[in-house]
Amino acid sequence: MKTILVTGGTGFLGSHLCERLLSENNHILCLDNNFTGNLQNIAHLRSHPNFEFIRHDVVADILLEVDQIYHLACPASPKDYQLNGIKTIKTNILGTLNMLGLAKRTCARILLTSTSEVYGDPQVSPQVEEYWGNVNPIGIRSCYDEGKRLAETLMMEYKRNCGVDVRIARIFNTYGPRLNRDDGRVISNFVVQAINGQDITIYGDGSQTRSFCYVDDTIDGLIRLMESDYSLPVNIGNPNEITIKEIGEKIVGMVGNDCKLEYKDLPQDDPMKRKPDITKAKTILGWEPKVGLEEGLIKTIGYFLGK
Repeated sequence: MKTILVTGGTGFLGSHLCERLLSENNHILCLDNNFTGNLQNIAHLRSHPNFEFIRHDVVADILLEVDQIYHLACPASPKDYQLNGIKTIKTNILGTLNMLGLAKRTCARILLTSTSEVYGDPQVSPQVEEYWGNVNPIGIRSCYDEGKRLAETLMMEYKRNCGVDVRIARIFNTYGPRLNRDDGRVISNFVVQAINGQDITIYGDGSQTRSFCYVDDTIDGLIRLMESDYSLPVNIGNPNEITIKEIGEKIVGMVGNDCKLEYKDLPQDDPMKRKPDITKAKTILGWEPKVGLEEGLIKTIGYFLGK
């Protein structure tokens, strides 16, 4: 039995990861300050004898004894991470430094959930791990984009200088049950608006693309990466690209309400393309997504309907 620390463990991804790791006979330390996480996400886990919740902010140091660290702590939606950009930067930098220090002291393997946002508004598609990105360092998204880029730098410097055993996952858009209905992400926004019979808010003309990966597939990719011997960044995402307008129309059709598409101005630095090249994930991890978009949306819509 491994003792595994999951930072950001009450969040959307973190709670699913805790659940999966607990089912594989591990002792789980779920750490979160609940800034964007929700204790309801882990309510079904808290009575398990191998599960512990620790209310803590990763910006502050903590002493624990662990075998592995999944470092997920950080707001992931633009609405949340722009609410307090300085706090987002601190979480990405000081939080990652603290977790790397913990990994160094305990000889634990550490996995960072980085993001496709390190590619910025990419000038190549699909995005391969070797692409250095097109990021505005002073824009409204830079607290997250550049924060994650520096977190990756810290991971590699601790590997080179201290021999820390690191893994870096660049996660693309993920969706599924336990998404926060108010976090401003595409899928949750569209589903909630469609269920409520409201107009579907599309920023820009809707021609920008995203690639949506169901949460179970993303979690499987993270665990496979953690258990691999590969220490450079790996894209974890679904390469099936779809426009924002198309996903809005699909969700309206599946919910069945008569909703119109309402267009608003595109936010600054919003990327026009998102499509991962997952060759590395396929060849190194033996991983690729299994859940199709329609199947995943049925489960996600069911969650928001309380089914």
